[in-house]
Amino acid sequence: MKQDMTLDILIQIAHGLAEHFGPQCEIAIHDVTRDLSNTIIHIENGQISGRTEGDAASNIVLEALHTPPEELKDQIGYLTRTADGRALKSSTVYIRDKSGSLRYIFSVNYDIASLKAVDELIRGLITTRPVTAQSDKEEQAGEKKQESVPRIPHTVTELLDSLIEHALAEIGKPVVMMTKEDKIKVVRYLNDAGAFLITKSGDRIASVLGISKFTLYKYMESDTP
Repeated sequence: MKQDMTLDILIQIAHGLAEHFGPQCEIAIHDVTRDLSNTIIHIENGQISGRTEGDAASNIVLEALHTPPEELKDQIGYLTRTADGRALKSSTVYIRDKSGSLRYIFSVNYDIASLKAVDELIRGLITTRPVTAQSDKEEQAGEKKQESVPRIPHTVTELLDSLIEHALAEIGKPVVMMTKEDKIKVVRYLNDAGAFLITKSGDRIASVLGISKFTLYKYMESDTP
């Protein structure tokens, strides 16, 4: 009964916040006790990410399930992206039951794409440069590495593919050129991200890395730093 009351209150808050901040504010409530393929039990302004009730878990849900409840800290104001690349300012609040176990995840995603466009326009108008231009070499050295931020998936398949993509990017080389140690790092990254909580993820990961499932599980238990 108390869990239902908690959910009713969360839905009430979600609706109020969505009304207050308008159609650019998406709010999703995940029930982490459900199957990963349909953790979203309520969503406001789902057109922002294209998700609906009954859709799959996100990276943040996997990470939460893979982390001891007492170590979970609310995450406020971080950057994510929609599947089509629009920037979102996101916040995540973890809701526990009376025993301290994680029950719900309350996620807020505000579409800041148009605000960033205005910001870039203003910066372009007010930014000045030194009289002496930088050399090509200096300009290249000053380039920033493209930021890597999680994208909100629609299905657990998309979620797994996204995690694998990030894991491979961390190594920075094609799979065919990876050493055993590189592949162990990939497996560890995916394990830490909770990828193996996804049904049949082992088959997919082993296939991508070109190894057997037996080897995959050996890599998971490896002590190689």
